[in-house]
Amino acid sequence: MSQVEDFLSKAEEQEIVEAIRQAELNTSGEIRVHIEATTSLSHYDRALEVFKMLNMDQTKAENAVLIYVAVVDHKFVIYGDKGINAVVPNDFWETTRDIIQHNFKNGNFTAGLVQGVLKAGEELKAHFPWDKDDVDELPNEVSKG
Repeated sequence: MSQVEDFLSKAEEQEIVEAIRQAELNTSGEIRVHIEATTSLSHYDRALEVFKMLNMDQTKAENAVLIYVAVVDHKFVIYGDKGINAVVPNDFWETTRDIIQHNFKNGNFTAGLVQGVLKAGEELKAHFPWDKDDVDELPNEVSKG
């Protein structure tokens, strides 16, 4: 098995999917998690590339968030679309980053991603609350590269 496949069990992956569903109940924002082994690009540039590859730049309110993880590189990026970045302060993702980072440093990868997704959902709720016309625009699955 590859390091990507070993990173999360099927049950852990389902915990993350459930966290995405929970996080999106209160926001029109869309959250995805993408995991891959490594990249030759800067991690930020690769996150942007994956963001576009997953059509996350096509949401109606431009309010999608990607949590990108490069397992072998021990790096992650939280990438928010321009609709989010237009209305939030520059340090908007710091608390989400800190939650993920703290858990990752302690080897708690699933907990880090679950808590990070839930925190991102809380943050999005303040600026992009759910309304009755909201449609789940993106799959809630964990994607892998």
